[in-house]
Amino acid sequence: MGVRGLFNAGPAALPAPVLEQVQAELNDYAGSGISVLELSHRSDAYQALNAEVQNQLKALLGLDESYEVLLLTGGASQQFVMIPLNFLPPGGIADYLLTGLWSEKAFEAARQIGMARVAGSSIATGYRRVVEPQDIHLSTQPMYVHLTSNNTIHGTQWHHWPDVGAVPLVADMTSDLLSRRIDADRFHMIYASAQKNLGIAGLTVVIIRTAWLEQTIMTPPAILHYASHARHHSCYNTPPVVAVYVLALVLRWINDMGGLPTIEARTIVKADTIYRAIDTSDGFYQGCAEVGSRSLQNMTFRLERVALERDFLEEAKKAGFHGLAGHRSVGGIRVSIYNGVGLEDCEALAAFMKHFQCCYG
Repeated sequence: MGVRGLFNAGPAALPAPVLEQVQAELNDYAGSGISVLELSHRSDAYQALNAEVQNQLKALLGLDESYEVLLLTGGASQQFVMIPLNFLPPGGIADYLLTGLWSEKAFEAARQIGMARVAGSSIATGYRRVVEPQDIHLSTQPMYVHLTSNNTIHGTQWHHWPDVGAVPLVADMTSDLLSRRIDADRFHMIYASAQKNLGIAGLTVVIIRTAWLEQTIMTPPAILHYASHARHHSCYNTPPVVAVYVLALVLRWINDMGGLPTIEARTIVKADTIYRAIDTSDGFYQGCAEVGSRSLQNMTFRLERVALERDFLEEAKKAGFHGLAGHRSVGGIRVSIYNGVGLEDCEALAAFMKHFQCCYG
């Protein structure tokens, strides 16, 4: 499959081999005579997928049996609620680091449940960067510190994790999990909706340190209690079978590609391709994020002549490039290059950007 030009912020492009295998097995999963759309979550076939996904995720992230992988529904937004319900007891305080809309939403959800405070924010910069170390001021004994690893709207990303000592560190990694290597064992909990780098919408991956899981508060309803899902191996209620199946295919594809070292190198080259088109445009294109905080997943920029942005989007769409409009809250242009986007897609878009500049610059 050649250039596809799909740069959606999410749901995002899937790797071509994954799409092809889904198509091939749609009517007959693994020779069973049953469509994957009809696969029972109680079947041996699904239980094997469930175990494969959990094992492969831990292997890719270098985690051992001291971590539990949960496959849940409800998206990252449900995790905004579940985290304080499970780990923020009465009288406790949770610290949040704000770098954009999604971290704000997580903070607001926690504040409705218990005592949550902002321990650092980059809002004064218009969220053009992540929070600097000197601007982080933790509570005396927070129950946990929460951050959002990649800001899809403003195009920023944490490249160095904050030092929070022994305090549990929790990260929403919805938009960059499995796009690069990370020290996953620095976190007590990582969670991510699947529709960026992991597969399709409907599935949320939660990776949680087992010892911390055992400290959950017992008051949440069972469906919102992490321990309930852990005890039932993510089958407390009917899981999103098809989304788990697609995740299994994506994980196999990542392994076939050479694992996270290869994926990370590929991510950097793709990002550099787009940033080079921005930075060599003599100001025609203007990046939104500060260079030290630039995201390797979402390149955000404006045109020097803002009135040209509509023309840029219209001509890009005619040329076969989709999903480039910035988030409705900020406007501008956003190029999302999740794992399913190929280097050839980025090179083609960069060439289009140069052509557009020649025509209108």
